[in-house]
Amino acid sequence: MTGSPATAPGARVVSPANELVITGTLVEAPQKRTTPAGIPITRFILEHRSEQREAGQARRVECRMRVVAAGSPLADTGAALVRGAQVRVRGFLTRAGYRAPELKTELHALAIEPVELES
Repeated sequence: MTGSPATAPGARVVSPANELVITGTLVEAPQKRTTPAGIPITRFILEHRSEQREAGQARRVECRMRVVAAGSPLADTGAALVRGAQVRVRGFLTRAGYRAPELKTELHALAIEPVELES
């Protein structure tokens, strides 16, 4: 079959989505550098802990994710954070390093804001 795939009546056609909003705590101090192209980049590891509902049951959720903040002023915002800072990050997921043989994922930040997380 050639052409576009069939769409069921009433189905919405949408662009592929890739947006993540996550809160967490920095587990180490951010690292800032400048790319050969002169773009400032800050990287840090964000640890998330929460309780979510899945299949009607409470589930404890924990993960760590590398966050990349590129360009000014976002890289400066990330670099000003300290270990233990609590933040909300909005961004998109992408492959970490195009030369790496493994497919590792990292969050490329579009916004970073300090928050106070519930204990």
